[in-house]
Amino acid sequence: MADFEAYQEYQRIEDYEEDSPPGEEDLLIHVPEGLKDSWHHIKNLDNFFTRIYHFHQKNGFACMMLSEFFELVQFLFVVTFTTFLFNCVEYDVLFANRAVNHTGQGLNPLDRNKVTLPDAILPSQQCTERIQSNSWIIFLLIMAAIFWIYRLGKVICNVLSYWEIRQFYIKALKIRMDELCNFSWQEVQGRLINLQREQQMCIHKKELTELDIYHRILRFKNYTVAMINKSLLPVRLRVPFLGDVVFLTQGLKYNFELILFWGPCSLFQNKWNLHPKYKRAGNRLELARQLSRIILLAGIANLLLCPFVLVWQVLYAFFSYAEVIKREPGSLGARRWSLYGRLYLRHFNELDHELQGRLGRGYKPAAKYMNAFVSPLLAVLAKNVAFFSGSVLAVLIALTIYDEDVLTVQHILTAITVLGVVITITRSFIPDEHMVWCPEQLLQCVLAHIHYMPDHWKGNANKSETRDEMAQLFQYKAVFILEELLSPIITPFILIFLLRNKSLEIIDFFRNFTVEVVGVGDICSFAQMDIRRHGNPQWMSEGQTEASVYQQAENGKTELSLMHFTIKNPRWQPPQDSSVFISHLREKVQQDAQSGPSPQLLLSEAPLCTSLLSNESANAPDNLLASVLAHPVLTASGLPGWNRRFVPPSSTASAAASVLASLSSSQQPHAGRSRSHVLLPSAHPHHEGPMYHSDRTAADSMSASDSKIVGQSNTALLSEFASAEMSLHAIYMHEVHQQKFQSQHGPGQFQPPVAMRDTGASAAPPPQMQSTHTASLVLPSPLRLGGWVEEEEEEEEEEINSNPAPDHSQTSRGSS
Repeated sequence: MADFEAYQEYQRIEDYEEDSPPGEEDLLIHVPEGLKDSWHHIKNLDNFFTRIYHFHQKNGFACMMLSEFFELVQFLFVVTFTTFLFNCVEYDVLFANRAVNHTGQGLNPLDRNKVTLPDAILPSQQCTERIQSNSWIIFLLIMAAIFWIYRLGKVICNVLSYWEIRQFYIKALKIRMDELCNFSWQEVQGRLINLQREQQMCIHKKELTELDIYHRILRFKNYTVAMINKSLLPVRLRVPFLGDVVFLTQGLKYNFELILFWGPCSLFQNKWNLHPKYKRAGNRLELARQLSRIILLAGIANLLLCPFVLVWQVLYAFFSYAEVIKREPGSLGARRWSLYGRLYLRHFNELDHELQGRLGRGYKPAAKYMNAFVSPLLAVLAKNVAFFSGSVLAVLIALTIYDEDVLTVQHILTAITVLGVVITITRSFIPDEHMVWCPEQLLQCVLAHIHYMPDHWKGNANKSETRDEMAQLFQYKAVFILEELLSPIITPFILIFLLRNKSLEIIDFFRNFTVEVVGVGDICSFAQMDIRRHGNPQWMSEGQTEASVYQQAENGKTELSLMHFTIKNPRWQPPQDSSVFISHLREKVQQDAQSGPSPQLLLSEAPLCTSLLSNESANAPDNLLASVLAHPVLTASGLPGWNRRFVPPSSTASAAASVLASLSSSQQPHAGRSRSHVLLPSAHPHHEGPMYHSDRTAADSMSASDSKIVGQSNTALLSEFASAEMSLHAIYMHEVHQQKFQSQHGPGQFQPPVAMRDTGASAAPPPQMQSTHTASLVLPSPLRLGGWVEEEEEEEEEEINSNPAPDHSQTSRGSS
């Protein structure tokens, strides 16, 4: 009975089809006889649009195919070279442990001569015999050959597939290959939308919107982002002596996607439709048991393949990083955005290049923030270790300069290399003597780019707990390598013992948070960015949302995602509820701007603020951000303005509102609204006097402040200002949220989140019924790492390309 009452809290969200004109599901499209190209009535538009996006991002056919070819060559090289090293090299000869007779029988055989590489390499016949006598080597070579042939088949399919996309770019989009790099994705997307009006690629909708294209490219990615946002995926581990650790690797992420999205037993019956049985609530327990068995089989398969995958990971890491570590040992101390960070910080409907650009802008302030934390004890130890190591190294180098024969002494070269690595590592623990400690400003600068920050970080930027949570998102490369090496061992246990317990929650999540959109298919309802159904009252959507606490996206994900998508796609017309929210936000910005400093004052302080935030390579938008972030500090400290007069203190929110108001040329909530950063207004009264750079508008002032802007194209410039505008919105929305949060909970207090309970197949509330306080989301503990490849890959395009598209006649909402 308790199970039934808990289940009653779940109701499937009604299908949302406002972006599709009513009645279009019965629309018949007439294709003119004269149009014979192959891109009419494309059955698998998910695959098609994804390939178009990858083709653009990877710079065309030649670059993509060359990369595919070298991937095959790399795999072949690693296998053959490793086999050669294990079976065809006589290491006793190479290490001079055994004498080699070069001159015949006239001399003492113990006389040592210089050993050459051919002396240590076995003859081909002897090498072949060694390989044939080792059954394990034979087995591994057969497995490697099968995998290589499989990859070769994939490459051939990709060549044919992307040749078709190349023809599409040239013939349909009218973009030559030598001009592809000059087109932004927004321009390519605009041509796709225009082409739909002429040639019906999708027959279920007469016109495509930007959101339709994003939905198809990011269908599964949006589900993954939502599950991370709702703490559904089991990536938190309790490790002895380390506490809670967030563990997410490319291997683990691959298994999640294989089980849920595109594997043979996945929840989706094709690339765009959830299987109907998962939409019915009556058999949820049985479906959870089935999913649990599938996860168990996947875990066992991973356990059986663990030795082979582990060997490959070790070999790949060795060949990839050994030379880098020797040449640049400090590279292991560099940081990177973890895979968990990329998913946690990703907006709904944010493409890879948009995310990469945003995180790239936040890299420097994030690195400065993390490097600002130093341990005095470690610094003292590091200085002394560096001194002793440097002394020994200096002597060895001096001896080798005096007589190069010193290098022939056993282990001298090894000692020099190790001492150099030790010195490099210890210096990373010694703080910069010129460093200025301003953690709050640095963390606020990080927030401007990453857009998400837990409530309890506010005012606690100088605490080690905040730094540790930031390390979950921004990890050392050494940690990244270690986690990927451990992934084959840990992944099977996460699947078997943790993910299986989430089976019922996963089934309920997909049933309750899946909606059907005409012409698009089934998507994650969070990806609709619907304020009414998934908004949070504490994130400026009070009175506009009907979502319960279980349906709200955490940490303002819905509101921030909506603003990000609106700014990045200025021609997109949001639904009514979203337009009301945007209008409400802009009205509040205008109100708060009345009490804020003028944009000209902020611009006059830009050079000083940029210097304070150590942003040596800032352009005009970055200078504007820096001035907004540091202005409250300057005014609160009593520093004078440009005209040497003191100005009243103001908050970051009012400063951001003032700039946003100056960037808004139109406050129309619906059609016809202008791109706010395209046309900067001159509505503000002009001021005279030395306090301002000039009497020109904010745009003129910013352009004049940085000569680098002159050489940029309009598209690149608008993109930079769009990013700056979103950063200002993120700062403003967080500040307003913090004010509301503190008024409810008091300053310095936060309510810890209640994690989603592991219900498994038992009677308990599904994921949406967790008792979480949206405004007080705490980041899941230590990190989950990015992929084995340095950048996170988009959805497995190989899987998309390899699977044939299902017959369009199987579904009425299909993909076309």
